[in-house]
Amino acid sequence: MAASKNSFGVLMLQMMVVLGLFSLHAEGQGLKVGFYEKSCPHAEKIVFKVIKDVMAVAPSLSGPLLRMHFHDCFIRGCDGSVLLDSPTRQSEKFSPPNLSLRGFNIIDRVKVALENACPGVVSCADIVALVARDVTVVTKGPFWEVETGRRDGKVSLFSDPINPVTGLPRFTANITVLKESFALRGLSTKDLVVLSGGHTIGMSHCSSFESRLYNFTGKGDTDPTMDQNYIARLKLKCKPRDQTTLAELDPGSFKTFDDSYYKLVTKRRGLLQSDAALLNDPETRAYLDQATSHGSTFFKDFGVSMVKMGRIGVLTGSKGEVRKLCTKTN
Repeated sequence: MAASKNSFGVLMLQMMVVLGLFSLHAEGQGLKVGFYEKSCPHAEKIVFKVIKDVMAVAPSLSGPLLRMHFHDCFIRGCDGSVLLDSPTRQSEKFSPPNLSLRGFNIIDRVKVALENACPGVVSCADIVALVARDVTVVTKGPFWEVETGRRDGKVSLFSDPINPVTGLPRFTANITVLKESFALRGLSTKDLVVLSGGHTIGMSHCSSFESRLYNFTGKGDTDPTMDQNYIARLKLKCKPRDQTTLAELDPGSFKTFDDSYYKLVTKRRGLLQSDAALLNDPETRAYLDQATSHGSTFFKDFGVSMVKMGRIGVLTGSKGEVRKLCTKTN
């Protein structure tokens, strides 16, 4: 009887967590394209100029800056909480899943440029969303209209990204966990496979996939679902316990936003387990096939899914604030 009560308690806790996340669904009331048209008419041009200048000298930041929007929206909604600093390292930024993020200084640089033009007007949450679009465009990817009007949150907790139920999906997640994580936020299976295509730009630390090369089941073996020739090539780059070396998520075109990521995944050359997981579901597998055909709609779909993701749990109107500095609340 005690065990059954305990199980019931766990179930109730999970239900409460899910119910608490209903407000995080991709709804986005209060957002609109051109929100700053009157209050800061050149806002989007200012953001694009900074990003274009940055990409000219540091193109490797495109992937991390795109991923920052995902990491922000999946935790507490798209409220800029991932940007907040903490003197005791207890904010989201310092949580393990976010330690690989880079480019926070670029967000600060954009904020300074906007504050010089329109003090106290453009939120940091909107900057993250606009930057994600602009790094995609500069790397030859699609353009989409970004809805703006988000306000910045005041809470950022170290524990949120690593919460086993509501945290960021891990790079080792299987397809069931990935689908549940996206569904919890009002995103579909199609959104999952489309947004995974963002891995066409960027890199990953060897430590994120080391087990697939050297110790997949704890017996010194390799991941049997991964192309063995690809494993051999990765072993030349990544040695056991390597914490610093980076590998391209989309070898050969990791600085260009294209559809080659899907071609790699279908050839069993997805770098992360969460990439390979897309082969294990009929709907995601069907999209992989479609994205590698002449009838690919990936570019259009990516913009649609990014807009949808950008609506998760937004603060608008009188909620939240517009930070003067993206690293701390007013």
